[in-house]
This record gives sequence, C-alpha cells and structure tokens, in this order.
Amino acid sequence: MRTKDALRVAFISDVHSNLEALEAVLDEVGKLKVFCAGDIVGYGASPNEVVRLLQDVGATCVVGNHDVASLDGDVGEFNPRAAMAAIWTSQHLSDEGKSFLRSLPREARADVGGKSLYMAHGSPDDTMWEYVRPSTHADLFDYYLKKVQADLIALGHTHLAFQWRSDGGGLVFNPGSVGQPRNGDTRASFAILSVEGGEVEVEARQVEYDIEKAARKVLASGLPPSLATQLLSGR
Repeated sequence: MRTKDALRVAFISDVHSNLEALEAVLDEVGKLKVFCAGDIVGYGASPNEVVRLLQDVGATCVVGNHDVASLDGDVGEFNPRAAMAAIWTSQHLSDEGKSFLRSLPREARADVGGKSLYMAHGSPDDTMWEYVRPSTHADLFDYYLKKVQADLIALGHTHLAFQWRSDGGGLVFNPGSVGQPRNGDTRASFAILSVEGGEVEVEARQVEYDIEKAARKVLASGLPPSLATQLLSGR
C-alpha cells in the first residue's frame, strides 16, 4: 500500500510532433507532474499542438537536437529524411512554438521526493547528440552520477527505454519514445517514477494510440512518407 508521503511523477521523451501519442500518454498519467527529456518536435505533423499541450500541463522540458534544428536550420548532422522533417517543422512552427523551444535549457535539475534529478536529452557530456545505452555506456554511469552530483539521471535521444542502478543506489534511465518508438513496439512509451520511504522505482509503461490517424497526418503534410511507415512498424 502506498503511503501518504509517496511521490509519483511521469517521464517522457522524443514526442516528435506526434499529438495522438502524446494525448494518449497524458491521459494515462493524469495529473502527475511531467518531465520531458527533449525532442518535442521533428518527424511528425503536429509540432504546434504538442508544444501547446506540454505548455498546458506545465511540463518541465529540456531541448533536444531536433528542437534546436527546427530553430536554427542547422541540419548538417541529420540524415536526409530527418533533415527534411526539421526544415518542414521550422516552416510550420508558430512564433509561439519557436519562442517556447528557445526558452528550454539543455539541462534541468529538480528535487523529486527528496532525490536530486538531472535531465538532459543526450548525456551529461554531450547534451544534444550522444546516444546512451547500457550496452555501450554502462561503465560510464557511475561517472555521470558523480559528475552531475545527482541521485537520478533521466535521458532521451535513443528512443529505447532502459534503467540502470548503481551499487550506491543511483539510477540512470530513459523512458523511451512517446512519438516514434524504435524497438518494434508501436505503442507510445513513457515511465512512472515513484519515491517512497527513500526508495525509488521506475516503471516502464506503454500505451496504445491512434497510429493510423498520426500516420495519415504525416502523409497529408508533405513530410517524407517513410515517417508514416515508421510509425506503423515501430522501427
């Protein structure tokens, strides 16, 4: 039984302008505080709508590489499809949407139930571009925790959910992608973090959403059609 001092918050990342997926996730998390680890826009057809929705729920967000590309137009590090999507997003983002993205930090810190949280899109060493996975970075996680002096580190960018615990109780995790999963599961991914009695648990969650509607919007928008196909395959 959860005690009265228990705290629960939601973590999301890589929404990528997928309004239908974001709406489904927010319906699941209800009134929980939401943290977003970047890449709010890019790839999908509803950039302004997802920005407004995250503003409406008061989400704490950091900026991701696709968010930055939609503002400065620098797509030199992107593959052709991602570059086309970033340029399309830049052309369709409202002034309000651009202003919101410009206001976002590359790193964020917060107190979550007495635990110190650090959040970035990529990694503490490269907040924009580094792809962090346990298979490649597990030997760096203790270093990350010490570097940022945090109990919890939330990252995005890879679109793949994971969680890793240090012997000292530190936790590094990724909630997966809301709007463009790449693990073969087409559902929107997110995570619920609970702190109770000083103990931290992260529950990876997935929720069904109207993928066909999101895909139709991509096809009708002029974005690369393969971005719609990717939603339907989860790859």
